[in-house]
Amino acid sequence: MAGNSGDGASGEPEAPAGTVAEPDGYRMDAYRAPTPSTLHGGTVIDTATAKNLHEAGVPFIDVLPRAPRPAGLPEGTIWRPKLHKDIPGSLWLVDTGYGALAPVMERYFLDGLRRATGGDFGQPIVVYCKRECWMSYNAAKRAIAAGYTAVRWYPDGTDGWEEAGFPLQSKEPEARPDE
Repeated sequence: MAGNSGDGASGEPEAPAGTVAEPDGYRMDAYRAPTPSTLHGGTVIDTATAKNLHEAGVPFIDVLPRAPRPAGLPEGTIWRPKLHKDIPGSLWLVDTGYGALAPVMERYFLDGLRRATGGDFGQPIVVYCKRECWMSYNAAKRAIAAGYTAVRWYPDGTDGWEEAGFPLQSKEPEARPDE
């Protein structure tokens, strides 16, 4: 779904003009688009709040996807994935913000959350990727559905963090179970 037209025909709640309504389920396509300003069951945070939580040691979870190594590259071909920068200390759970996850990827996501929180479902976590990216919304919603009760969604992500003058660091993702 590309968004809410506001006419109610989509079956989603109508949103005031200029806003995006939360969908009933996960966003399944067109992930780079304006996002809601709310997250049912979670807390939407701004950059100042994200910075305070970061300084307090709250785990940050980056869910931005990464392009896979192209299939069919001749053996010996050097392939360098695009450099990824995220908020220092984050756990990058690559490809976990899609609307539908294969069971192995959902397990990878939930195992990552468990490691980040020490298995404490009440431990605050901050979920992010980039501004206007539904993947962080989906992942935050998935964490809430899994029983996490202190989910903070940072919709400005690395864009807002960098614009505020805070450092980013080069990062490699946690190894995917299918790689």
